[in-house]
Amino acid sequence: MVKLALLRHGESQANAANVYTGWNDVPLTDKGREQARAAGEKLGAIADFFPSLIHTSVLSRAIETANIAAEAAGFLAVPINKTWRLNERHYGALRGLNKDVSRKIFGKEQVLEWRRGFDAVPPAQGSPTIDRRYRLVDPRLLPRAESLHQTQLRLLPYYEDEVASRLRQGQDQLIVAHGSSLRALIKYLEKINNVEILKLEVPNAQAIVYTFDQDLNIVDKIITD
Repeated sequence: MVKLALLRHGESQANAANVYTGWNDVPLTDKGREQARAAGEKLGAIADFFPSLIHTSVLSRAIETANIAAEAAGFLAVPINKTWRLNERHYGALRGLNKDVSRKIFGKEQVLEWRRGFDAVPPAQGSPTIDRRYRLVDPRLLPRAESLHQTQLRLLPYYEDEVASRLRQGQDQLIVAHGSSLRALIKYLEKINNVEILKLEVPNAQAIVYTFDQDLNIVDKIITD
């Protein structure tokens, strides 16, 4: 048996302000840091869980959460791998817009489809993200907006190559990422259909821990509270 833990970052300043974040880089709030610490303590209390690698995005809120949680869990010796493929879903032109305002502009049903649907793509931003953290990424791969499906397609190669490969070797793994990127991965792991995915919410700093058999079939799932 082997374990995979998924952890969404703690509350960010954008979460607190109720705005779309996506690839915008925002820090945690003080509350978010406390959430990350508490989540780490709970992960560290799982007696048979010790990851060989921690995976996170290149966005500060996830990296900060990974660092705080690792310290609290006693995982400071565990290497951390950062990749843009675990970034939050790219919300395109909605980035920085208040979610309540977006419902007034576009309507509740359209916003629900953009936020929770699998294939709906929000309005694209005018040009790709320009940031030195992506300087080694092929510009053709950088999105201007993404559906949840597109988010899943860009993260699954990394999951298979860097996470699942280690799970198959019996090595526990920890992924610290974002609400939508984790929803995309959970949909794949749990084989959730396109209708049921609308109902899935991943709270801040609440770890989901899967236990797999040798064929990576889920045999147990716990959610820390």
